Amino acid sequence: MYQQMIFVNLPVTDLDASKRFFTELGYTINPQFSDEKAAAVVISDTIVAMLLTRPFYATFTKKEIADATTTSEVMLCLSAESREQVDELVDRAISAGGTASGESQDHGSMYGRAFEDLDGHIWEVMWMDPAVIQG
Repeated sequence: MYQQMIFVNLPVTDLDASKRFFTELGYTINPQFSDEKAAAVVISDTIVAMLLTRPFYATFTKKEIADATTTSEVMLCLSAESREQVDELVDRAISAGGTASGESQDHGSMYGRAFEDLDGHIWEVMWMDPAVIQG
């Protein structure tokens, strides 16, 4: 089966700072799709976050670009293999300059936390018990 990819395009204020932030979380930058206006952050084989400078992002839309520190348009959610991996990624994000977002959610078979990146985009990180997923 074809593995469909997702490219999440996000406007950023300081491209270099955002690249440092995401590499501190353990992700890599694909230089083939990066330049002074954009950076391709490889999150997995099928997920890439495209960090675009605000002027470059504006070339793709006629709409006003939201300020993610004051408005919300999207919340991104990444899966994790364990509760520990949830905590590890969110703690790394906070150490790298991000901020905690909301309270931890512990529902026994599902656990999650969230952080905001340097531009206020909300990233949730969630673990689900594999037994629940399998039914």
